[in-house]
Amino acid sequence: MNIGELARRAGLTSSRIRFYERAGLLKTVGRQPNGYRTYPPEAVLVLELITSAQQAGFSLDEIRTLLPPDLENWRHDALIEALRRKVAEIEALLLRLQQSRKQLVALISDIEAKPDDIDCAANARRVLTNMLGKGAEAGGVAVGAAGRRRPA
Repeated sequence: MNIGELARRAGLTSSRIRFYERAGLLKTVGRQPNGYRTYPPEAVLVLELITSAQQAGFSLDEIRTLLPPDLENWRHDALIEALRRKVAEIEALLLRLQQSRKQLVALISDIEAKPDDIDCAANARRVLTNMLGKGAEAGGVAVGAAGRRRPA
């Protein structure tokens, strides 16, 4: 099939397919005498695998190392190990995102807890002092009267 047909079947642009070919991900490409590319039917599956792997968080380099030269010869152990590594990376990312979310929610609460008797600038100083003070407790840094960090 030609690149237009492949693009339509895979739901990708021709330029994306050419990019994958240049990146060494799509290897089963032939050429007609007029120079046009021709693709076998399994190219659709390869492109779907690439797209799915990218959506799962795999880089093009990771995908390149995992894709077999032909779809009949998968390296089972390497594939399982790569999938397990990606799951571990996602779990670590989730943990970091949960920590970031917790910090941001606490910051929002602190900002919204503005006492009625202070203006926004004073509230900003109060929030920053609280924020730096909490970070200082964990990192050995104290916050001075002017809200500047100094070694504890």
